[in-house]
Amino acid sequence: MKIAMWSGPRNLSTALMYAFAARPDCTVSDEPFYAAYLAATGIDHPMRAEVIASQPTDPREVAAHCTGPNPDGKPLWYQKHMTLHMVPAFDRDFLKDLTNVFLLRHPARVIASYAKKREAPTLEDIGFVQQAQLFDQVADLTGTAPPVITAEAIRANPRAALTKLCTALGIPFTEAMLHWPAGPKPYDGVWAPHWYNAVHRSTGFEDPEGPLPDLPAEYQRLADAALAAHDHLAAYAF
Repeated sequence: MKIAMWSGPRNLSTALMYAFAARPDCTVSDEPFYAAYLAATGIDHPMRAEVIASQPTDPREVAAHCTGPNPDGKPLWYQKHMTLHMVPAFDRDFLKDLTNVFLLRHPARVIASYAKKREAPTLEDIGFVQQAQLFDQVADLTGTAPPVITAEAIRANPRAALTKLCTALGIPFTEAMLHWPAGPKPYDGVWAPHWYNAVHRSTGFEDPEGPLPDLPAEYQRLADAALAAHDHLAAYAF
């Protein structure tokens, strides 16, 4: 099984990748379309040159890899994908050969976290509109709405949320998913030193978050603009 988990940035996505990597039956890949996205858009991200040098930049090559044989002969292959990496010019037909799942977090929390790492995020940067489009496209390709899990549900009760996710995927839950060793991982993307500081200090999912953060006016407008796309997926969440 090839599990494609689609989220925007700062969505608990790396922690969830670590949870799946802790399973003995699973191998993982970290954002395989990142270099292709940067090359296609020309956008400036932290460590841009290093990212482009570390991965294929042809989206067709990346898609062929993601739908090819599972690495290491493992029965499960967890692929952490960013929705913003799927630029309109990239062919989406490969989605039908993956088991697609969507990871969601409230826009206010995403923006508060993202702005600490990269200033002045835009609606395109945080990936909610692209996530809603991909969700609808997968539903059209497969004839059914794909599973949606929220970062809030995972942090509120990791065991219960991951059990529901595994049930939706048709795989058994294992306690190994609740813990991982601290520090960098060999499967981290080359960009990890900029983005993964907090998760590298973790050995499991953090406690539930409090109230939504207060955002500056310009960031609140951005959160409001992303809310319709967020709510579209939230209606399908566990």
